[in-house]
Amino acid sequence: MTAPTDSRLVTIPSGLCGERVDVAIARMFGVSRTAAAELVSSGQVLLDGAEPAKSERVLEGSRLEVTLPGPAEPVTVVAASVAGLEVVYVDHDLVVVDKPVGVAAHPSVGWSGPTVLGHLAAAGYRLSTSGVPERQGIVSRLDVGTSGLMVVARSEVAYSRLKRAFRERRVDKTYHALVQGHPDPLSGTIDAPIYRHPKHDYKYAVGEGGRPSVTHYETLEAHRFASLLEITLETGRTHQIRVHLSALHHPCVGDLTYGADPVLAARVGLRRQWLHAYGLAFEHPTTNERVSFAAPYPDDLVHALEVIRGAD
Repeated sequence: MTAPTDSRLVTIPSGLCGERVDVAIARMFGVSRTAAAELVSSGQVLLDGAEPAKSERVLEGSRLEVTLPGPAEPVTVVAASVAGLEVVYVDHDLVVVDKPVGVAAHPSVGWSGPTVLGHLAAAGYRLSTSGVPERQGIVSRLDVGTSGLMVVARSEVAYSRLKRAFRERRVDKTYHALVQGHPDPLSGTIDAPIYRHPKHDYKYAVGEGGRPSVTHYETLEAHRFASLLEITLETGRTHQIRVHLSALHHPCVGDLTYGADPVLAARVGLRRQWLHAYGLAFEHPTTNERVSFAAPYPDDLVHALEVIRGAD
């Protein structure tokens, strides 16, 4: 059976004049830049009756015809215990977990690995039913390649209030990162917009036209080859810490995606970026008391840090 499709014909408004065609598609149809580029590459887009390149610029009044795929198969939470995932705190309203590397917050298209929600389902935790089905209870996320603390809502009131707290930046998230070299100054603020990389899927970059992004850092330890930083965020962009540190020419040790030295990564035995969500603090959504949590470094990060310290 042929998958259903949805053909749309629109006229480019003045506000999108001069944008790339994939950007225009993403904004007008609510799809990702990656999905928009794939539609162009697969011949599902006509610009004034001709197939464009994804980098072609659109003009006001041009006719854009896009054939969108039909609804995808629903993504569901599969209950499955995850080795190494620890519940740090739980009550009627929320659960705080220490997520190991290689685990996603929730299921998504293209990801068949373990998830935080899958583990909680297998353990019998009832979660908030707010949000789309595969993300129910999720109020913030960590990348698959980043370990550390996450909070998941169990009650509806907790979901609403925690979402608002994250949006209003009233949640303190503290990260520790081992970076190459020595940032100068030893503490400071990185205020640089971040946008989706135009040439590489699942990668981001600093540049004009990106979303405002602010990262604060302070050096905790300085060693011969690397420095241990404590980092707090004002904004929560995808890959924000990794992108900002790379832009400073001090990428996280082991972060080959953003320019880390593969020789040093091999030397310390890392197969992912040295980045850990170490601390989490917020006002409890129903008691209004300030609660805080800390997660120790996992074994691979401990080993890498010991190697760096030993190199002094």
